[in-house]
Amino acid sequence: MANDGPAPGYTRWALRIEYDGTGTVGWQRQNNGVSVQERLEDAASRLVADAPVMTATAGRTDAGVHAAAMVVQLDLPETAARDARQIRDGLSFHLKPHRIAVLDAAAARPGWHARFSAVSRSYRYTILNRPTRPVLDLDHVWHVRHELDAEAMHAAARFLIGRHDFSSFRASSCQASGPVRTLDRLDVSRSGVYIHIDATARSFLHHQVRNLAGSLQMVGCGRWPVERMKSVLEARDRRKAGPTAPPEGLCLVGVGYPEDPFS
Repeated sequence: MANDGPAPGYTRWALRIEYDGTGTVGWQRQNNGVSVQERLEDAASRLVADAPVMTATAGRTDAGVHAAAMVVQLDLPETAARDARQIRDGLSFHLKPHRIAVLDAAAARPGWHARFSAVSRSYRYTILNRPTRPVLDLDHVWHVRHELDAEAMHAAARFLIGRHDFSSFRASSCQASGPVRTLDRLDVSRSGVYIHIDATARSFLHHQVRNLAGSLQMVGCGRWPVERMKSVLEARDRRKAGPTAPPEGLCLVGVGYPEDPFS
């Protein structure tokens, strides 16, 4: 799907969707399981007499990762195009019983692209910090039993803000052309038994947020001093950083554009 707009005779729709990534292989279609993309495209094809439909997205989430506000583009034939409410509700209906729903739909502005027009992505990583295992939050948090110092974690996060070589927090399977990224926000806060790690950047390396969470947890439990985060960053060596936090605690919570496609 090119960046120059939909094919002749098609209308591009912007969708904001939420989904539970539990039991999926992630957003992208793969041969080893069911993806969120496959389920959305199958639902969309029901709106156009089972014709194939292609989507593009603002980002890709891994297996087990969730989204509260993923932005997707969908090109539909003009002959089948309906109003935004019908697109939203029709897709949500055909997505049943899967845990995927369309929150918003809007006809896209000329030249808009879900991925290439985006200027930021925001993620929240949630840790359940209590002795008792999760029940209601199962598959949506990282359960850490030992007490974590959220203030120390936040102080350590300050070393990571800005433009850096994030090789220490990059997965070995990452296919990005380089390890340099600009981290605009990295905050750690506590709300009762929950610790939230909020991160915003234009783009992230593969597993970057989960690797950051794993390292910040090392500070929170007292195994690392706050200042060690600076030396880990400067080492540019994945072996120096903490573990990769599990996927279920991660949720994409927002995608930023110069103009809100849903306004």
